[in-house]
Order: sequence, then C-alpha cells, then structure tokens
Amino acid sequence: MSAVIEVSGVAKQFKIHHERHQTLKERLLHPRSGSTEIFDALRDINFTVGEGETVGIVGHNGSGKSTLLKCICGVLKPTAGQIRLRGSLAALLELGAGFQPELSGRDNVYLYGSMLGLSRRMVERVFEDIVDFSELAHFIDTPVKFYSSGMYVRLAFAVAVNVAPEILVVDEVLAVGDERFQAKCLDRIRLFQREGRTILLVTHQADTVRAVCDRAIVLDHGIQVADDTVGEALRIFRQRLLGQVPGHAVVSSTVQITSVTTPSGSFDMRRGEDLAFEIDVTSDHAVSANLVTEVFTRTGLLVSRSDAQAAPVELRPGVNRIQVEWRSVPLLDGVYDVNVGLVEASGGTVLAWREKAAAVQVLYDGRATGVVEIESSVTA
Repeated sequence: MSAVIEVSGVAKQFKIHHERHQTLKERLLHPRSGSTEIFDALRDINFTVGEGETVGIVGHNGSGKSTLLKCICGVLKPTAGQIRLRGSLAALLELGAGFQPELSGRDNVYLYGSMLGLSRRMVERVFEDIVDFSELAHFIDTPVKFYSSGMYVRLAFAVAVNVAPEILVVDEVLAVGDERFQAKCLDRIRLFQREGRTILLVTHQADTVRAVCDRAIVLDHGIQVADDTVGEALRIFRQRLLGQVPGHAVVSSTVQITSVTTPSGSFDMRRGEDLAFEIDVTSDHAVSANLVTEVFTRTGLLVSRSDAQAAPVELRPGVNRIQVEWRSVPLLDGVYDVNVGLVEASGGTVLAWREKAAAVQVLYDGRATGVVEIESSVTA
C-alpha cells in the first residue's frame, strides 16, 4: 500500500500576545508594555496514510486536530517538519470555509470548485449532482449569508464529494447537519471507501470512527499519543479525555480484560432468550469499577450502552471473573458486536476497554428488518 499522506516531524507554533495595544496612542504612551507567549499547537507529529485507507483523528477540544488538518491542506504552514501529498485533495475544514456570504449558492459552487482546482466546465458537468445531493435546489440562487449552518454544510459537502477527489479531508463540520443528512454523508464516505479513495476524518464521535475508520490517531495538547487500531486508540482517547476532568486522575496500575466467553462456548442465540457470559479481568491492585457494555450493529449503529453504576464490581489483585446476564434480549436477526469496559467507580477513569470483545449471532424466525422487536398488545 503506497502512502498518499506523509506527515514527518510536524510542529506548529503560534504567538499569543498579552495586553497588546490596539492604537498608536497606546503604543506611544506604553512602549514597553505587553508580552508575547509562544504556544505549541503541534509537536513532532508523525504518521502516514496509505492509499484507500480511512484514518480518524480524535482528541479533546484544543488538542490540535483542526490545526493539523489545516497544515495538511496547506491553509497553515508548519513551523517545522514536512507534509507530502500524492493526489488531488478536497477538504471541509470548517463551517462555510471558502464561501463568500454575498454570493449565491450557485456562485459559491463555482468558486469553491475553482479553489479545489476545477475549471468552470468541470464544475458544470457535476453541478446538477451537487445541487441534488445538497437538496438546496430552491435556495441555490439565494445569497449564502441567509443560509443556516446546516445548509452551509450540505452545500460544502456536496461540492467536496462530487468533484471526485483522491483524498477527502473532513473536519467536524458533519456534526452540524441533521441526522438524516449525516447518514447520507456517511453513505457517500462508504462509497468512496469502496472506490479506494483515501479519507482523513476528524470527529468527536467515537461511534463514527468505529463505524468507518481503519485506524485512529489520538492527539492530546498537540502531542500524538497513539496511532493504533480503532479499538486501542479509542480506549486511549477515553482515558485521556477523562483525565482532563478534575478528580479523574489516570490510574497507573494495570487492569486488563483478558477474555469474554460464554459457558456454552457460543454467542449464538434466539431473539427473546437470555444471554449469560463471563468476563475475565486481571488487576494488580484492588479497585471498585463499573462495568460498561455496548452493542453495535455491523454497520456501526449503537443499539445499547449500559453502565452498571448501581452495582460496581470489586476487583481484587490477580484474576477476576465477572458474570453478566442479559435478560430477554430483543435483538432481531443479525450479528452484533459487543464492547466491554471497566471504569473506576470513584473517579471515572477508564481502567480497561476492549472493542469487539464478542460477536453475538441472533436468530429470529420472523421478519429480519429492523434491530429490535418491541413487545406490544393490540385491542380493538
């Protein structure tokens, strides 16, 4: 797999001015006042993205995610390091980036297309597809200063995905759109994946990373702390994020989920049955923890998340076995992935996390459409 994005030793610094004078009079009266601080937004970032790979970038607010994307797209110049790109790139960096408020949606489509390196004739060939995808036909000749934030995103995303870039870079703008349009955007991203295009995705939504990404990179205060599988990267992200909250110090001792099994040796079941399984955990210290379980469809849809705070598990040093029973599971026919985790009861720190710890096969004799069956009674 050849690399299409190479980031080598990238750093970015900004100058922060304190008590900076705004007028000539203030500067003349106080010539020595004010100070400047150097802020390291990024420090020694290194990774590559291969052709056809989808990589997520996650981190808390202020971790440097957007700054990194702007460096990759050429909006910002790194203070140090190198970035190499191979192929055409389309980027959605922030809400309405590149749009001129006084121009109509139509004019902005041509303007945005030219920013992506397309000629007017090339934009004309895909113009109707752009309008159809954005669902803004009635507003395409309206100045975009009258657009809502959701309309901005729909038009910008429609342009970016219809110019068929080899590399698609998407910041957290998708969080602005409604759920139906977000699903439509994810469908287009999956189409890009099938076509072998490269995607770099920044999001706060762990479920989105889990659903579409091949691996993930975690940033924390401008430092790259992980470049790993989605499961391991999200575990580190959860731990780092909770570590930012006062009283949620990261525990240095080791807790590991070693296995998730059933007494029968199979996770196959029928809808409505109970499911019992066991989680083996090793710990080097005694700790009280809450067990967290998540259930996802194979398309990444979150079906259930439970956090048993009312009944914490008391882990002791050595090997521990936690027994779990799901009663009358309402899932319909299909295969579902199960994530399990342990969160410290007193502080909220993620002690251990395991993505796709088990795969549950549910058999259902009725219709398979949908995810769960709701029990109901009907009277006339």
